[in-house]
Amino acid sequence: MSDSHFVQPAEGVLITGSNGFIGASVVETLLERGFSNLRCFVRPSASTNRLENLRTRYPHVRLEIFKGNLLSRQDCERAVRDVRVVYHLAAGFDKSFAGAFMNSVLTTRNLLEAAVCGGQVKRFVNVSSFAVYTNREMKRGALLDETCAIENPPYIRGDAYAYGKIKQEEIVLSYARTRGISCVILRPGAVFGPGQRSVTGRVGIDTFGIYLHMGGSNRLPLSYVDNCAEAIVLAGLVPNIDGEIFNVVDDELPTSRTFLRLYKDNVKRFLSVPVPYRLAYVLCALWERYSAWSEGQLPPAFNRSRCSAEWKGNRYTNEKLKRLLGWSPRVGLEEACKRTFEYQRSNR
Repeated sequence: MSDSHFVQPAEGVLITGSNGFIGASVVETLLERGFSNLRCFVRPSASTNRLENLRTRYPHVRLEIFKGNLLSRQDCERAVRDVRVVYHLAAGFDKSFAGAFMNSVLTTRNLLEAAVCGGQVKRFVNVSSFAVYTNREMKRGALLDETCAIENPPYIRGDAYAYGKIKQEEIVLSYARTRGISCVILRPGAVFGPGQRSVTGRVGIDTFGIYLHMGGSNRLPLSYVDNCAEAIVLAGLVPNIDGEIFNVVDDELPTSRTFLRLYKDNVKRFLSVPVPYRLAYVLCALWERYSAWSEGQLPPAFNRSRCSAEWKGNRYTNEKLKRLLGWSPRVGLEEACKRTFEYQRSNR
Protein backbone atom coordinates (compact mmCIF):
# COMPACT_ATOMS: atom_id res chain seq x y z
CA MET A 1 0.00 0.00 0.00
CA SER A 2 1.43 3.42 -0.89
CA ASP A 3 1.50 6.43 1.42
CA SER A 4 -1.13 8.23 -0.67
CA HIS A 5 -3.64 5.38 -0.15
CA PHE A 6 -3.31 5.69 3.64
CA VAL A 7 -3.72 9.47 3.84
CA GLN A 8 -4.74 11.62 0.90
CA PRO A 9 -2.92 14.97 0.54
CA ALA A 10 -6.22 16.87 0.76
CA GLU A 11 -7.22 15.25 4.07
CA GLY A 12 -6.93 17.23 7.27
CA VAL A 13 -3.67 17.18 9.25
CA LEU A 14 -3.17 18.70 12.70
CA ILE A 15 0.28 19.76 13.93
CA THR A 16 0.68 20.86 17.55
CA GLY A 17 3.78 22.82 18.44
CA SER A 18 3.71 23.90 14.81
CA ASN A 19 5.60 27.14 15.37
CA GLY A 20 8.43 25.44 17.27
CA PHE A 21 11.94 24.54 16.16
CA ILE A 22 10.96 21.09 14.83
CA GLY A 23 7.24 21.75 14.33
CA ALA A 24 7.71 24.46 11.71
CA SER A 25 9.95 22.10 9.73
CA VAL A 26 7.25 19.42 9.93
CA VAL A 27 4.72 21.88 8.49
CA GLU A 28 7.12 22.81 5.69
CA THR A 29 7.86 19.15 4.91
CA LEU A 30 4.13 18.39 4.63
CA LEU A 31 3.67 21.32 2.26
CA GLU A 32 6.61 20.13 0.14
CA ARG A 33 4.92 16.73 -0.07
CA GLY A 34 1.76 18.30 -1.46
CA PHE A 35 -0.44 18.29 1.64
CA SER A 36 -2.92 21.11 1.33
CA ASN A 37 -5.14 21.04 4.42
CA LEU A 38 -3.05 21.79 7.49
CA ARG A 39 -4.20 23.00 10.89
CA CYS A 40 -1.36 24.47 12.92
CA PHE A 41 -2.07 24.56 16.64
CA VAL A 42 -0.26 27.36 18.51
CA ARG A 43 -0.60 29.03 21.89
CA PRO A 44 -2.53 32.34 21.82
CA SER A 45 0.62 34.30 22.71
CA ALA A 46 2.95 32.46 20.32
CA SER A 47 4.78 34.07 17.42
CA THR A 48 3.44 32.86 14.07
CA ASN A 49 5.91 34.62 11.77
CA ARG A 50 7.35 31.45 10.25
CA LEU A 51 3.88 29.98 9.67
CA GLU A 52 2.72 33.25 8.09
CA ASN A 53 5.73 33.12 5.77
CA LEU A 54 4.84 29.57 4.76
CA ARG A 55 1.28 30.64 4.09
CA THR A 56 2.61 33.36 1.80
CA ARG A 57 4.88 30.88 -0.03
CA TYR A 58 2.01 28.39 -0.48
CA PRO A 59 -0.99 30.62 -1.27
CA HIS A 60 -3.12 27.85 -2.76
CA VAL A 61 -3.20 25.58 0.28
CA ARG A 62 -5.33 25.75 3.41
CA LEU A 63 -2.90 26.51 6.23
CA GLU A 64 -5.01 27.34 9.26
CA ILE A 65 -3.33 28.91 12.30
CA PHE A 66 -5.41 27.60 15.19
CA LYS A 67 -4.83 29.45 18.47
CA GLY A 68 -5.80 27.51 21.55
CA ASN A 69 -4.80 25.77 24.75
CA LEU A 70 -4.26 22.01 24.88
CA LEU A 71 -5.40 22.07 28.52
CA SER A 72 -8.84 23.00 27.18
CA ARG A 73 -10.82 19.94 26.13
CA GLN A 74 -13.04 22.14 23.98
CA ASP A 75 -10.04 23.51 22.08
CA CYS A 76 -8.77 19.96 21.53
CA GLU A 77 -12.15 18.82 20.24
CA ARG A 78 -12.28 21.71 17.78
CA ALA A 79 -8.68 21.13 16.73
CA VAL A 80 -9.15 17.46 15.74
CA ARG A 81 -12.40 18.05 13.86
CA ASP A 82 -12.11 16.70 10.27
CA VAL A 83 -8.50 15.65 10.92
CA ARG A 84 -7.02 12.31 9.79
CA VAL A 85 -3.47 12.58 11.17
CA VAL A 86 -2.28 14.28 14.35
CA TYR A 87 1.39 15.22 14.72
CA HIS A 88 1.82 16.00 18.41
CA LEU A 89 5.00 18.02 18.97
CA ALA A 90 3.84 20.47 21.63
CA ALA A 91 5.75 19.90 24.85
CA GLY A 92 6.22 21.54 28.21
CA PHE A 93 9.71 22.67 29.22
CA ASP A 94 8.77 23.39 32.82
CA LYS A 95 11.44 22.91 35.43
CA SER A 96 8.92 21.55 37.95
CA PHE A 97 7.57 18.01 37.79
CA ALA A 98 4.01 19.29 38.30
CA GLY A 99 4.38 21.68 35.39
CA ALA A 100 5.88 18.98 33.18
CA PHE A 101 3.01 16.62 33.99
CA MET A 102 0.42 19.29 33.29
CA ASN A 103 1.90 20.50 30.01
CA SER A 104 3.10 17.18 28.59
CA VAL A 105 0.72 14.58 30.01
CA LEU A 106 -2.63 16.27 30.65
CA THR A 107 -2.44 18.08 27.32
CA THR A 108 -1.69 14.81 25.52
CA ARG A 109 -4.57 13.06 27.27
CA ASN A 110 -6.97 15.82 26.19
CA LEU A 111 -5.80 15.53 22.60
CA LEU A 112 -6.02 11.72 22.60
CA GLU A 113 -9.49 11.79 24.12
CA ALA A 114 -10.65 14.26 21.49
CA ALA A 115 -9.14 12.10 18.73
CA VAL A 116 -10.83 8.95 20.03
CA CYS A 117 -14.22 10.58 20.53
CA GLY A 118 -14.11 12.30 17.16
CA GLY A 119 -13.55 8.95 15.47
CA GLN A 120 -11.87 10.34 12.35
CA VAL A 121 -8.17 10.26 13.26
CA LYS A 122 -6.29 7.50 11.43
CA ARG A 123 -2.91 8.02 13.09
CA PHE A 124 -1.63 9.82 16.20
CA VAL A 125 2.10 10.57 15.97
CA ASN A 126 3.68 11.43 19.31
CA VAL A 127 7.11 13.08 19.29
CA SER A 128 9.04 12.08 22.40
CA SER A 129 12.79 12.22 23.07
CA PHE A 130 15.99 10.28 23.72
CA ALA A 131 15.67 11.75 27.21
CA VAL A 132 13.40 8.84 28.19
CA TYR A 133 16.21 6.26 28.04
CA THR A 134 18.45 5.04 30.82
CA ASN A 135 21.82 3.47 30.09
CA ARG A 136 22.94 2.95 33.68
CA GLU A 137 23.11 -0.84 33.25
CA MET A 138 24.69 -0.66 29.79
CA LYS A 139 28.39 -0.76 29.05
CA ARG A 140 30.08 2.25 27.50
CA GLY A 141 29.85 1.99 23.73
CA ALA A 142 26.89 -0.42 23.80
CA LEU A 143 24.17 -0.02 21.15
CA LEU A 144 21.20 2.03 22.31
CA ASP A 145 18.12 1.19 20.23
CA GLU A 146 14.33 1.12 20.62
CA THR A 147 14.43 -1.98 22.85
CA CYS A 148 16.53 -0.32 25.57
CA ALA A 149 15.24 0.45 29.05
CA ILE A 150 13.31 3.57 29.99
CA GLU A 151 14.35 5.59 33.05
CA ASN A 152 12.63 4.06 36.08
CA PRO A 153 11.48 5.62 38.30
CA PRO A 154 10.98 8.47 35.82
CA TYR A 155 11.92 11.17 38.33
CA ILE A 156 15.28 9.69 39.40
CA ARG A 157 17.32 11.91 37.07
CA GLY A 158 15.80 15.07 38.50
CA ASP A 159 14.88 16.10 34.95
CA ALA A 160 11.32 17.36 34.68
CA TYR A 161 11.41 17.24 30.88
CA ALA A 162 12.44 13.56 30.83
CA TYR A 163 9.80 12.78 33.46
CA GLY A 164 7.10 14.48 31.37
CA LYS A 165 8.11 12.63 28.21
CA ILE A 166 8.14 9.24 29.96
CA LYS A 167 4.67 9.82 31.42
CA GLN A 168 3.48 11.16 28.06
CA GLU A 169 4.58 7.97 26.30
CA GLU A 170 2.78 5.90 28.94
CA ILE A 171 -0.54 7.59 28.26
CA VAL A 172 -0.13 7.34 24.47
CA LEU A 173 0.56 3.61 24.69
CA SER A 174 -2.33 3.19 27.12
CA TYR A 175 -4.77 4.80 24.68
CA ALA A 176 -3.42 2.63 21.87
CA ARG A 177 -3.93 -0.49 24.01
CA THR A 178 -7.31 0.30 25.59
CA ARG A 179 -9.00 2.66 23.12
CA GLY A 180 -7.71 1.28 19.82
CA ILE A 181 -6.20 4.48 18.44
CA SER A 182 -3.36 4.04 15.94
CA CYS A 183 -0.27 5.57 17.56
CA VAL A 184 3.37 5.86 16.58
CA ILE A 185 6.10 7.27 18.84
CA LEU A 186 9.31 8.93 17.65
CA ARG A 187 12.28 9.60 19.91
CA PRO A 188 14.61 12.14 18.29
CA GLY A 189 18.17 12.41 19.56
CA ALA A 190 19.87 15.80 19.82
CA VAL A 191 18.12 17.85 17.12
CA PHE A 192 20.13 20.74 15.69
CA GLY A 193 19.85 23.26 12.90
CA PRO A 194 19.10 26.92 12.14
CA GLY A 195 16.99 28.30 14.96
CA GLN A 196 19.04 26.65 17.67
CA ARG A 197 21.55 29.00 19.26
CA SER A 198 23.43 26.74 21.66
CA VAL A 199 25.37 23.48 21.57
CA THR A 200 23.62 20.37 22.87
CA GLY A 201 24.30 19.57 26.51
CA ARG A 202 25.63 16.19 25.40
CA VAL A 203 28.79 18.01 24.35
CA GLY A 204 29.25 19.82 27.64
CA ILE A 205 27.92 22.36 30.11
CA ASP A 206 28.67 26.03 30.64
CA THR A 207 28.61 26.41 34.41
CA PHE A 208 30.40 28.54 36.99
CA GLY A 209 31.75 30.59 34.09
CA ILE A 210 33.67 27.61 32.66
CA TYR A 211 32.73 25.40 29.72
CA LEU A 212 33.21 21.80 30.82
CA HIS A 213 33.59 19.47 27.86
CA MET A 214 32.01 16.25 29.11
CA GLY A 215 31.41 14.38 25.85
CA GLY A 216 34.99 13.60 24.84
CA SER A 217 35.13 10.88 22.19
CA ASN A 218 31.43 9.95 22.53
CA ARG A 219 29.36 9.78 19.36
CA LEU A 220 26.55 12.36 19.44
CA PRO A 221 23.01 11.15 18.59
CA LEU A 222 22.45 14.11 16.27
CA SER A 223 19.49 14.65 13.99
CA TYR A 224 19.42 17.65 11.67
CA VAL A 225 16.05 19.37 11.98
CA ASP A 226 14.96 18.75 8.36
CA ASN A 227 15.94 15.07 8.59
CA CYS A 228 14.03 14.76 11.84
CA ALA A 229 10.96 16.44 10.34
CA GLU A 230 11.02 14.02 7.40
CA ALA A 231 10.97 11.04 9.79
CA ILE A 232 8.09 12.54 11.78
CA VAL A 233 6.04 13.17 8.64
CA LEU A 234 6.60 9.62 7.34
CA ALA A 235 5.43 8.20 10.68
CA GLY A 236 2.00 9.67 9.98
CA LEU A 237 1.78 8.44 6.39
CA VAL A 238 3.20 4.92 6.21
CA PRO A 239 0.62 2.16 6.82
CA ASN A 240 0.96 -0.91 9.03
CA ILE A 241 3.24 0.57 11.70
CA ASP A 242 0.71 0.91 14.52
CA GLY A 243 2.33 0.89 17.95
CA GLU A 244 5.89 1.19 16.63
CA ILE A 245 8.58 3.30 18.31
CA PHE A 246 11.42 4.85 16.31
CA ASN A 247 14.69 6.44 17.34
CA VAL A 248 15.62 9.36 15.08
CA VAL A 249 19.33 9.91 14.44
CA ASP A 250 21.27 10.74 11.29
CA ASP A 251 23.75 8.52 9.44
CA GLU A 252 26.87 10.60 10.12
CA LEU A 253 27.36 11.00 13.86
CA PRO A 254 30.46 12.99 14.84
CA THR A 255 32.22 12.67 18.15
CA SER A 256 31.57 15.29 20.77
CA ARG A 257 35.18 16.47 20.41
CA THR A 258 34.85 16.88 16.64
CA PHE A 259 31.56 18.77 16.89
CA LEU A 260 32.92 21.14 19.54
CA ARG A 261 35.99 21.84 17.40
CA LEU A 262 33.78 22.60 14.38
CA TYR A 263 31.65 24.94 16.48
CA LYS A 264 34.71 26.80 17.73
CA ASP A 265 36.16 27.08 14.22
CA ASN A 266 32.93 28.32 12.66
CA VAL A 267 30.98 30.20 15.33
CA LYS A 268 33.15 31.42 18.20
CA ARG A 269 36.25 30.43 20.07
CA PHE A 270 36.27 29.94 23.83
CA LEU A 271 38.16 28.03 26.47
CA SER A 272 36.85 24.57 27.28
CA VAL A 273 38.09 22.18 29.94
CA PRO A 274 37.88 18.45 29.10
CA VAL A 275 36.41 16.34 31.92
CA PRO A 276 36.90 12.54 31.68
CA TYR A 277 33.74 10.50 32.19
CA ARG A 278 34.98 8.73 35.33
CA LEU A 279 35.80 12.07 36.96
CA ALA A 280 32.42 13.49 35.91
CA TYR A 281 30.69 10.46 37.42
CA VAL A 282 32.54 10.86 40.75
CA LEU A 283 31.75 14.58 40.88
CA CYS A 284 28.07 13.90 40.17
CA ALA A 285 28.01 11.26 42.92
CA LEU A 286 29.48 13.76 45.39
CA TRP A 287 26.98 16.43 44.30
CA GLU A 288 24.17 13.92 44.77
CA ARG A 289 25.41 12.95 48.24
CA TYR A 290 25.76 16.57 49.35
CA SER A 291 22.25 17.32 48.07
CA ALA A 292 20.86 14.49 50.20
CA TRP A 293 22.91 15.60 53.23
CA SER A 294 21.69 19.20 52.87
CA GLU A 295 18.09 17.91 52.58
CA GLY A 296 17.62 19.41 49.15
CA GLN A 297 19.05 22.88 49.83
CA LEU A 298 21.32 22.19 46.86
CA PRO A 299 19.13 20.46 44.25
CA PRO A 300 20.71 17.33 42.66
CA ALA A 301 20.96 18.97 39.24
CA PHE A 302 24.02 16.84 38.57
CA ASN A 303 23.58 13.19 39.47
CA ARG A 304 24.81 9.80 38.33
CA SER A 305 21.70 9.07 36.28
CA ARG A 306 22.09 12.27 34.28
CA CYS A 307 25.84 11.76 33.95
CA SER A 308 25.30 8.28 32.55
CA ALA A 309 22.47 9.26 30.20
CA GLU A 310 24.25 12.25 28.65
CA TRP A 311 27.98 11.52 28.82
CA LYS A 312 28.59 7.79 29.27
CA GLY A 313 28.73 7.18 25.53
CA ASN A 314 26.75 4.78 23.33
CA ARG A 315 26.38 3.73 19.73
CA TYR A 316 23.15 4.55 17.91
CA THR A 317 21.20 3.15 14.98
CA ASN A 318 18.50 4.34 12.58
CA GLU A 319 18.07 0.90 10.98
CA LYS A 320 14.43 0.54 12.06
CA LEU A 321 13.60 4.00 10.77
CA LYS A 322 14.99 3.13 7.36
CA ARG A 323 13.52 -0.37 7.23
CA LEU A 324 9.92 0.42 8.22
CA LEU A 325 9.52 4.03 7.10
CA GLY A 326 11.83 4.09 4.07
CA TRP A 327 13.51 7.14 5.59
CA SER A 328 16.91 8.50 4.67
CA PRO A 329 18.57 11.78 5.70
CA ARG A 330 17.79 14.67 3.38
CA VAL A 331 20.81 16.69 4.52
CA GLY A 332 24.32 15.33 5.19
CA LEU A 333 26.44 16.30 8.18
CA GLU A 334 28.69 18.77 6.34
CA GLU A 335 25.79 20.75 4.91
CA ALA A 336 23.83 20.51 8.17
CA CYS A 337 26.75 21.96 10.13
CA LYS A 338 27.29 24.68 7.53
CA ARG A 339 23.66 25.84 7.75
CA THR A 340 23.58 25.63 11.54
CA PHE A 341 26.84 27.45 12.13
CA GLU A 342 25.93 30.20 9.65
CA TYR A 343 22.75 30.84 11.61
CA GLN A 344 24.56 30.78 14.96
CA ARG A 345 27.28 33.17 13.74
CA SER A 346 24.70 35.69 12.60
CA ASN A 347 22.67 35.41 15.82
CA ARG A 348 25.41 35.62 18.44
